[in-house]
Amino acid sequence: MIDVIKQQFAEAMPRHVRLNKTREFMQALCLKLMSEKGLFDRMAFLGGTALRMIFQLRRFSEDLDFSLLKAGDIEVADLSESLAKGLRLYGFQVETKAKAVGAVRSILFRFPGLLKELGLSALKDEKLAIKWDVDTNPPQGGIAVSGMMQNYFTFRIVHYDLSSLFAGKMHACFFRKYTKGRDWYDFIWYISKKVRPNLALFRNAVLQTEKEESAINDANLADFLIQGVERVDFKAVSKDVERFLEDPEELSIFDPGAIIQTIRNNYTS
Repeated sequence: MIDVIKQQFAEAMPRHVRLNKTREFMQALCLKLMSEKGLFDRMAFLGGTALRMIFQLRRFSEDLDFSLLKAGDIEVADLSESLAKGLRLYGFQVETKAKAVGAVRSILFRFPGLLKELGLSALKDEKLAIKWDVDTNPPQGGIAVSGMMQNYFTFRIVHYDLSSLFAGKMHACFFRKYTKGRDWYDFIWYISKKVRPNLALFRNAVLQTEKEESAINDANLADFLIQGVERVDFKAVSKDVERFLEDPEELSIFDPGAIIQTIRNNYTS
């Protein structure tokens, strides 16, 4: 498998891109193992990594995010060990740490020795890490669809549709306690593609986290989005996302005027 990862590297490729490609390969392997264990009968893939792997977003991502299809719980410690066992069968050393915080069940996968073996670190103790999260009590209204993943491997997967993914990203952009550049890169991707958000899911997410009703609807969507954009420091956004981009020239998209005009063009009748 080490040779398969190395095949993704070009001679002049910067270290951070090689690191991103390595992480992405390991993410795909985790998803493959999840599919083989039937986990997508219970949960849907979502977030920025889903957008990249399924819809070809042009930025790399760090985490694997999921929502249970029906509110409930999972034995995250058992799942952690089961996935780790599968990764070891592919020849990787792996350490895991499972935890539960509120409704979120998390696993942190660490891969000792991998970066050194790939020539990405001189330190044998430096570890590649992937965070895995599942929301066991997701807001209602998400639309899950089944499809085939073809990133490095081919396997069945269940994921949120684009409308629901956009709703989740809007909630992150407008209600996360801090500004995350990757969120806003994804936001620009959605509005450029004229994706209509799943507003029922968005309203339910706001009600769940903010304990208040959202009055957003199709008629006031553009105004709501523009008001959110006007509050963002896009210089900080640009610095945060730069190391995850395939093409650093895409930092030019963080132009508030162009973003607002795109919203007006695509979301007003």
